[in-house]
Amino acid sequence: MCAFRTLSQDTQEDTLSTQTVTDDAATTSTAPGAHAKPRWYWACLVVLVAIIAATAVPAFTQHPHAPGIGDFFPASFLAQGTVLEVNRLILVRLVMGLALCLIVAVAALRLKQVPGRGQAALELVAEFVREGIGVGMLGNRQGRRFAPYLTTVFLGVLAMNLAGILPGLNIAASSVIAVPLVFALTTYVTFIGAGIRAQGLGAFLVSQLFPPGLPKAMYLLITPIELLSTFVVRPVTLTLRLLCNMVAGHLLLAMTYLGTTTLLMHLQATSAVAALTGAAMIIMTLFEVFVAVLQAYIFTILSAVYIKLSIEAH
Repeated sequence: MCAFRTLSQDTQEDTLSTQTVTDDAATTSTAPGAHAKPRWYWACLVVLVAIIAATAVPAFTQHPHAPGIGDFFPASFLAQGTVLEVNRLILVRLVMGLALCLIVAVAALRLKQVPGRGQAALELVAEFVREGIGVGMLGNRQGRRFAPYLTTVFLGVLAMNLAGILPGLNIAASSVIAVPLVFALTTYVTFIGAGIRAQGLGAFLVSQLFPPGLPKAMYLLITPIELLSTFVVRPVTLTLRLLCNMVAGHLLLAMTYLGTTTLLMHLQATSAVAALTGAAMIIMTLFEVFVAVLQAYIFTILSAVYIKLSIEAH
């Protein structure tokens, strides 16, 4: 019996020592790469440093820019006078659109069973839109059907909104009417097409313009209101809500930066007023990020609501 216990203890000690050596070897082999940064991190860092270097001299030698209505109507610098002319806002749209497409394409081409941080973040956003907005508003079948469109809207609006806080861009692409209008018209066509496909043209128009259960005389008042509400007010409010929020956000953010720069030029950097405006600048930047995400969420959830109202008879 003693010999058996001794043999058992020796076997356990050998097993533990083997596991310890294996764990140490694994730790040693993975330790050098454990703190390695991904390539996109270094690429973003290089771009950020390049932007700071390019804008540092004008920032310290020129008078600070005062925000105004002219920010939303910049002069063209390429192909002036043609339909292909490019100004600052068009460049911002192109940069953000290409950046979004590149990020999603790279993530799609490098899908892994164990996702990295970038893939996990995109999967989290996709799952949130699909489950939290699509399935939550439209049900499981229709929610999954429209999830790709809703995710595209959310990411597209979010990318255009976030351009307002990126160094070198400094203005949201959605702060002029073209971008909000394009997204609103896309939703407009989507929910009308979904309603016609689900119910047929005649049944769709009846369900939208003639709510059941009302006296016939009331339709003289209700039908014009429903017509305006469904086919005019919905796309207009989608456009104006996003546009006005991003215009106001740009002006507030620009005013805080202008105030901070002006005070630093005329006062000491260590003064209490300069510190106060610097804190306001940081707070407004974080608030602008919050507004950008919130507006993307509101636009997406309203799109889902309009699709739901179209595919379901009243």
